[in-house]
Formats: sequence, C-alpha cells, structure tokens
Amino acid sequence: MADSDPNNAIHDDASVGEDSIFSPRGIEAFSRKVSTTASHLVGPGSDPGGNHYHNAMAQVHKQLKKPGIQRGMFTMARTTPTDLVRSKFSTSEIQSRALSYLPDEMLQNLPDADNAYSLFQGFQATFPELTTEGKKHRRRVSRGRKMLEENPATPDSPHHLHKLKKERSSLMHELEMLSIRKNMASSEIHEIDNKIANLASMRRIILDRLAGLEQEEALLEHDIVDTESRIEDSQALVDEAESIAAAVDTPSKSDDDDLITDQDADEFMSKSVYEKLPSASSTPSKRRHKTTKRKSMPILHEHFEPGFMIREIKAHADHVTALDFDVPFGTMVTASMDDTIKVWDLNAGRCIGFLEGHTASVRALQVEDNILATGSMDATIRLWDLSRAHYDPQGSQFGRDDEDDDGMAFENPDDQPVDPPDGSMADCPLFTLESHVDEITALHFRGDVLVSGSADKTLRQWDLVKGRCVQTLDVMWAAAQASVSIGTGEGTWRQTSRPSAVTSDFVGALQVFESALACGTADGMVRLWDLRSGQVHRSLVGHTGPVTCLQFDDVHLVTGSLDRSIRIWDLRTGSIFDAYAYDNPVTSMMFDSRRIVSAAGEDVAKVYDKMESRQWDCGAGMTEEDAGRTSAIVEHVRIKDGYLIEGRRDGVVGAWAC
Repeated sequence: MADSDPNNAIHDDASVGEDSIFSPRGIEAFSRKVSTTASHLVGPGSDPGGNHYHNAMAQVHKQLKKPGIQRGMFTMARTTPTDLVRSKFSTSEIQSRALSYLPDEMLQNLPDADNAYSLFQGFQATFPELTTEGKKHRRRVSRGRKMLEENPATPDSPHHLHKLKKERSSLMHELEMLSIRKNMASSEIHEIDNKIANLASMRRIILDRLAGLEQEEALLEHDIVDTESRIEDSQALVDEAESIAAAVDTPSKSDDDDLITDQDADEFMSKSVYEKLPSASSTPSKRRHKTTKRKSMPILHEHFEPGFMIREIKAHADHVTALDFDVPFGTMVTASMDDTIKVWDLNAGRCIGFLEGHTASVRALQVEDNILATGSMDATIRLWDLSRAHYDPQGSQFGRDDEDDDGMAFENPDDQPVDPPDGSMADCPLFTLESHVDEITALHFRGDVLVSGSADKTLRQWDLVKGRCVQTLDVMWAAAQASVSIGTGEGTWRQTSRPSAVTSDFVGALQVFESALACGTADGMVRLWDLRSGQVHRSLVGHTGPVTCLQFDDVHLVTGSLDRSIRIWDLRTGSIFDAYAYDNPVTSMMFDSRRIVSAAGEDVAKVYDKMESRQWDCGAGMTEEDAGRTSAIVEHVRIKDGYLIEGRRDGVVGAWAC
C-alpha cells in the first residue's frame, strides 16, 4: 500500500502549517479564490486584464511547488479510487462489505424473474407500516383525525380541499399496494401449482420404481420357494437311500420272528379300523402339506388413492361363485358356475392354471399362504398346495427349455388372455375329504383344523394332519339342546319371517379359531360353539333373514344377512355394538383393520370406514356410470390390508385400492 511507503508518505509537519493549503484557513482561502476567479471569468463585468485570475493561479502554483504537496499528489496519482474510498471505511464496515460481496459469476447466473414487481415493492406492499411512507401516513392520518375532531374545517376552504386530495392520494397508494399484494399472492399460487405438478410427476416416477422393485421381489420369492422345494425333494431322496442301505445291512429275520403271536393278534384287532384299513379317498397322500409364508409383503397399493382400480380381469364366462387371495399382488383363486377353478397371478394379471378334480361347481374356498381348500356341490372338500404349481413369473412356459421367452407375465392388459400351459397344476392336489352327503356351502380352516358346513344340516370338523373327520355337529340337534339348557327358547330353530328372493344356504358362513367356532345359519341365528364339548354356549339373536357371511377378531363379530343389514357384535357381552343396513340383501362381507367391505346387490362394493364412521362406494359402477355404461352386480368381495378384489355376475374380477 502507498500508505506504508516512507518515501511517498505525506508528512504532517510539512502540511499542517498556517500557510498550507490543507489547513482550514488554506482551504477556505483557496475556495474563495476559485469562486472569485470563476465569477470574474463568467460574470459580465469581468476584468479584461485578468488580474484576479492570474493572482489565483500564481497562488496555486506556489502551493504546488512545495515538496510535501508534490509527494502527496504523486501518492494520490498512484492510488486507485477503490483504495481511496476504502481508506475512509472503518474495520467493521469493511468486514460487512466483504461478507456481502457477490462475485461476478453469481451475478451473471441470476434466474430471470417472472414477477413484474421488485422485491422492494413487495416489501412495501406487505409491510407498509415498516416503511417511511407508511409511518408518515399513519401519523398524518391520526394527527388529521385529531385535527378534524378538534378544529373541523369548512368544506369550502382551500385547506379542506388540500386535505381531501392528500387523503385521496393516500387511498390510491393503499389501493396500489393491495393490488401488488394480490398479484404477489396469485404468483405464489401459480408457483405452488407448478411445484405440486412437479411433485406429482416425481411421485409417479417413484411409484413406477416401487412397482418394479416389487416385481423383482416376487420373482425372488418364487425362486426361493422353488429352491426350498428342490432341497426338500433331494433330502427325501437321500433319506430314502439311507433307509434302504440300512435295511440291506440289517440281518434277515428268522422264521420264528415271522409268526404272529396271540398278543399281536389281539393288539391288531383292538386298533381302529380307520387306522389299519385306510381308504384311498379319505386319507392324505404320502406327501404332507407344508405352509409356506411370504418373506415380504407388497406395499404398492398403500400409495394409491382409495377407489383406484388396480386391475380388471375377465376371469370366467359365468358368474363368480367364490374367490379368495393370499396377499396383495399375490395369488388369487376364483370359482365360477362354469365348473372351473382358476389360479391367478395378481401381480401380472395372468392365469397360472386350472385346478381339476371336482365334478361340480365350487361354492366355498379359502386361500391361506400356499394352501387352498375348496368345497363343491359334489359334497367333497379338496386341499391343494399352490406352491407346487409349475409357473414361471417371467413368462416361460412349463416344459420349455429354450431361453427365448416373450415375457408372458407382463403382457399388455389390453391383449387377449394367454391360456396357461397344460399340466401346470398337476402336482398341486393334496387329498380329498369325503363325509358330507350334500353340497358344501361354507368352510374355514386355521392351522390343522378345518370346519365345513353343508346343506345336509351338519358341521364337520376335520384333522388336516390325518385327513379325516373327527367330529360331526348336528345344527338342529344342537339348537334343540341349547333351548332346553338355557330355558329361554332363544337357541331353538326358528323360521325367518322375511321372505327372501335369493336362495339361502342352511349354513351360510362360519369361522374357526382353535376350539371356538362361529356359525351363521338360515334361521338368522349366529351360534358360538365350543369344539371341545361340541355344544353351543351362546346364540346371537338379531337378524331377521338368513346369515350369509361372518367374521370375528378378538373383540367383535361382524355378520351380514339377507335382511339387508350388517351387525357388529361385542363378543365379550354378546350384545350389538353397531348396525347399519343397505337397500339390497348382503351376500358377502369381509373386514380388515380399518374397513368393512360388503356386496349388497349393487354394481359397487360398499365400504364402511370404521375410523371415520363413513360409507362410500368402490367399484366399477362408479367409473362405468361416468362413462355412460352399466356394470354387473358384485356378488363376492375380499379385502386384505386395503387391497380389495370383487367378483361379479358376468365373470369379471376387479382389484382396487381401498
């Protein structure tokens, strides 16, 4: 810096004297001379000789000849204007300016503002009380009001006119500020709309990414199950080989060992004939069924809006009689009056295969993990292991060794459905249960216990490990016994007074949990059984029509009936907790943690939100009505974790986010 150079520094002792031009008197005299010279030169009566001008210039040259002045002028000439200005700033001001300094690169990349108003104008319009004009206006208005109250002016006075003009200008200014604020609010709304649109597009992209991840997850799940089944088969072969080798090494028995003693004969005759002489139709095969639980659960449907249609499948040519699925985007099984049972991949919307074995239509079925139970009008119950299906989610057909598969699992939903390969479900049948003498109308299993209801007016409990019936419950006899033991007549069989246009089943619905059984019958009664004693310990009276559906959890029991009502019972007290009704008979119902979904003779599924206590409709009837078309009546509904599937009379099955 020039200030630190001792040779170029301006010495104070040479310039602060009385004769110096930098002293107050010198500056005053110099300015007086300059102004006098300028007035002398410019004025009309200027001296033609120019004595004043020459005297002033001689004085300036005299001052400039001093060494101190010359050094100061040279120092000033070598100093930049920035240094001159900066030398007058204090340390704190220099630091503040350094922090607020913006480089040219940032100033060049400033975005273009679409707003017509500057930031200062927006600040003035938003906070008028913080600006100088706003403060003056507020003080002026308050002072003017006081003056008007104390000394009212006459309307014809100039002072009053001036005051009115000022008031008009202030009001116009305020109106202008309001207009600025209004335009700013409109600009903010447009900006928010743009952000929402951008976020919506980002959400769609992430949803597509999540769908791809869940497809990859489903493929991995399928590969894991396939690998585990091959490991089990290999282990079975190894164990069989070891047992054969051990049998070869064991010495043969003597003839005396082959003789049957009287004790062995008595023991043989004392054993049950069902254990010693099994029938091929009522016993399980050598292959034990094994439950395979999914290791991951899909969550894609949770991010859809309620009422969003995920998929629609033309499943059958006739109306759907029963359907169920394991998990969202998992495996679905449908049955129809066309005497077919189809297994579907909900993730791809593709038919995996047909289940063959029943000789009549299936009226009841349940899917639990990989195990399927079906009850038919041929009075038999069949169990299936869906994990043994020969199905490639990526689309390659069963029996093909080439790698040129065409991605059949992810085909265009508008294309015609692809027929499943022959024999894809050949290894799925486990065993058949035969004891009923009339069609199966309801069934439910949990673990190794299955309970079925039939039109022969009996309930049967089955042991799925041994594959046989262990208990038969006569509904009419149990109702009579309950009425005698209770003494009130509530448990007796009573004919409903409401005539039903829909054909009702004697056993409309049932559910089992360990030793507890709930059963709804055609007399409108809901009976709670104890399977350990085979007795009815409570009867719930309330419905005036046949019970068609029921489900319970640890606190409540929900029932649906042809009397058009849904009733929620408190299992602890046996009383009605809540009830509501629809315009048509209820044919199907199911609930999850939040919603109760039912089919009530309409082209939509009726949804009751337990959290918000509101009713709303979900289904094709809502979308078809907007398009001017009509949809078929919904007959059956199933819901799990907000994922709803519904089967209609025209054979179409829809999947919805609920």
